[in-house]
Amino acid sequence: MSRTLRIAIVGAGPAGTYAADIVTSSELPAGYDGIAVDVFDADPTPFGLIRYGVAPDHPRIKEIVKALNRVMSKPEISFHGNLRIGRDVSIDELRAHYDAIVMATGARKDADLNIPGVELEGSFGAADFVSWYDAHPDAPQEWEFRPEATSVAVLGMGNVALDVARVLAKTAEEMLVTEIPDHVHEGLAANPAVDVHVFGRRGPAQAKFSPMELRELAHSPNVDVIVHPEGFEFDEGSEEYVRQNKSQRLVVNVLTTYLAKDPKPDAACRIHLHFGAAPTEILGEDGRVTGLRTEVSELDGTGNARGTGEFVDWEVGAVYRAIGYKSDPIEGLPFDFGRNVIPNDGGRVLDESGEAVPGAYVTGWVKRGPIGLIGHTKSDAQQTITHLLEDLAARGVESADGIESADGTDGFEGLRPLLDERGITTTDWDGWVALDEHERTLGETDAHPRERVKVATREEMVRVAAGALTH
Repeated sequence: MSRTLRIAIVGAGPAGTYAADIVTSSELPAGYDGIAVDVFDADPTPFGLIRYGVAPDHPRIKEIVKALNRVMSKPEISFHGNLRIGRDVSIDELRAHYDAIVMATGARKDADLNIPGVELEGSFGAADFVSWYDAHPDAPQEWEFRPEATSVAVLGMGNVALDVARVLAKTAEEMLVTEIPDHVHEGLAANPAVDVHVFGRRGPAQAKFSPMELRELAHSPNVDVIVHPEGFEFDEGSEEYVRQNKSQRLVVNVLTTYLAKDPKPDAACRIHLHFGAAPTEILGEDGRVTGLRTEVSELDGTGNARGTGEFVDWEVGAVYRAIGYKSDPIEGLPFDFGRNVIPNDGGRVLDESGEAVPGAYVTGWVKRGPIGLIGHTKSDAQQTITHLLEDLAARGVESADGIESADGTDGFEGLRPLLDERGITTTDWDGWVALDEHERTLGETDAHPRERVKVATREEMVRVAAGALTH
């Protein structure tokens, strides 16, 4: 007898959404006459790092939300937010009601930086700062900008480092055209920084910026971008990489333009890009950041860098570490703490013995680490879903475990009694639509009209969504 194939996807960012799109667009294995996909997220809202990881002054990048919206609006797909899988509902409880689960929880924590002084007050993870200015519901409402921190350091040479540097350099008034709520605007207005120093240990050929992000640094009339000549070097490996990589050639061209240009004397803030400067220690007094020590590095001919034993101390009042993200382990699933991913083979979750965990899959950054762009995320999801469907076809519909429970309920309906018993209120897609409309109305009626103003607290999000809730 045929029945509905039920898939749970944990994580409503691009990785989870693409997985939902692919599986609902694929040919079903024999024995299934339809498909229902439930997409879960710990946030009350969908879209993951697109909503809470992209800087608010980059609405162009958020255009991807339109494509994700179309996917999540499919009738076969349901969204369930404000539910922490692995905490509110265990993995085993989830698996009991689905033919397969796909973990797409991404990477939201800051990667570790093992240098002295990283624990000092005023040493911040970029992920925490991004969560604050993107008004994540679990982020604090206040950010400490020390009055004496007129000069700050940003560690890293990727797009997150550029976002952090740009937000620190812009005036609060410039950010009022974006979706930031009042508490973020008020916090940015207290930011005293006039010099933002961005450090990378290698050269310009190894910078991980995208060309457009790099060009946008200079779009503000209040910001000057200064590339320092020290460390602006190329070895044979760097030159070969630039020759073969069009995007990196564009990055180098933009950096070279910045290097050659005249300074902007009336700029309110300066962003300094330093190459060949490897952070070795965050300096402090009385438990607070007072400086940064870097080691001068040189390229070794292959594009990698080595230390020279020469050190430079920089007087800064805060350090923002933008060296990458890492994923959180999920209770009930294996985790590789060395690579900070769920161990897997092509998306099939592997247990400690290296055997595939039946019905458990993974995609996105929690599968492969926080690298790659949207194109990688799509191909990643395709690989995982291909293996999931192959396994279902090989397993056969009759041998599926945990489906068609005694009272005839399965999928999200099977979870409802647990949620009711535990007093957990979830948000759904209609609730998100209501919240989206509410934020847009806030933007229209604000003293500074704009596309939207974000609701910043979890309680308020759930309250606004409540009128459309089905649970």
